[in-house]
Amino acid sequence: MSAKLFTDDHAEHILKANFGTRAIHAGQHPDPVTGAVIPPLSLSTTFKQHSAGEHNGFDYSRSGNPSRHAFETAVAALEGAKHGLAFSSGSATTATIVSSLPAGSHIVSVNDVYGGTYRYFTKVASALGVEVTFVDLADAANVATVIRPNTKLIWVETPTNPTLRLVDIKAVADIAHKHNTKLVVDNTFMSPFFQNPLSLGADIVVHSVTKYINGHSDVVMGVAVTSDEEIYTKLAFLQNSIGAVPSAFDCFLANRGLKTLHLRMRQHAASAQAIAEALEASPRVENVIYPGLPSHPQHALAKRQQKGFGGMISFRIKGDLETANAFLRSVKFFTLAESLGGVESLCELPATMTHGSVSAEDRAVLGITENLIRLSVGIEDTEDLVADVLAALESAVKL
Repeated sequence: MSAKLFTDDHAEHILKANFGTRAIHAGQHPDPVTGAVIPPLSLSTTFKQHSAGEHNGFDYSRSGNPSRHAFETAVAALEGAKHGLAFSSGSATTATIVSSLPAGSHIVSVNDVYGGTYRYFTKVASALGVEVTFVDLADAANVATVIRPNTKLIWVETPTNPTLRLVDIKAVADIAHKHNTKLVVDNTFMSPFFQNPLSLGADIVVHSVTKYINGHSDVVMGVAVTSDEEIYTKLAFLQNSIGAVPSAFDCFLANRGLKTLHLRMRQHAASAQAIAEALEASPRVENVIYPGLPSHPQHALAKRQQKGFGGMISFRIKGDLETANAFLRSVKFFTLAESLGGVESLCELPATMTHGSVSAEDRAVLGITENLIRLSVGIEDTEDLVADVLAALESAVKL
């Protein structure tokens, strides 16, 4: 079933509302039978039909489920899209989009891309007859130098993971469309609260729902949104045909998390700004990468295309791998673990964890050094997190 936005009398009113109001009301209809304010979790795999082929919009849960539909509708509303499609993971979302391309297609990807996406592009897409070229997009004009007649997609993350480089979405979109190519933007780090790539010209926006949208580190899930009818039709067919769909329970949980996204993102960003400033002032830190700092080389772009700076920080500790590990062992409120975007604070070493699948040579080019630490700043009290980071630095780095 299509995850189109509201068709009831309140549709236009809800879609014109501010972000927090949309997060709570989009896709949420009181149950018509019981009046339950929160739509019930629909675990059924199949649905009664009035006659053969005639039903209320749902026939089999792989093809469509009320809980999934509610979530897809809500995310689409927050990104300003007409359609949303949920998948069993962010990686499944990527794989389905690539599967929509004809054999012999070419993809241009930002070089500083999530390790799992890099692995899929380099190890799996090639076996499907799809070639990927990686390019530095600090200057958007670079994308034009590698576009070919068979280039079907340009794939962008902004900010990138883990070095938080930014890509000018509008500039890349303009180039893509001049070459009859579609632009995909992975918006996971910013969430729909801080950035809306469709409004800047992107054709598809993807999220690892596992991260900020769900926000509680208890769901693995992905989503793609678009306003392009042709793209939606193709992806909806593949969603059903490949079947990499999330469970109804995961959709219910993710929709629940989505309702507080605006509140959580404000706290993530406020604490991240405070921590980034404290890190930058520390003599135990080599350099700090955070778009909210004036020292970030693309700070002006961040202010232009984002509504905030997010909860992710990367920094290089003064020292080596041993020093970095000493820091990671010393923090009390940051848990050493992969992933990001949950209510709890996490820390990790990209070179040996999230980006271990990236070759050492490519890590060196990208600046993913053994002393580069990534922080996912949670929503704990800001003062506690700042104190925790500074104490761990003092323990790890002896001046």
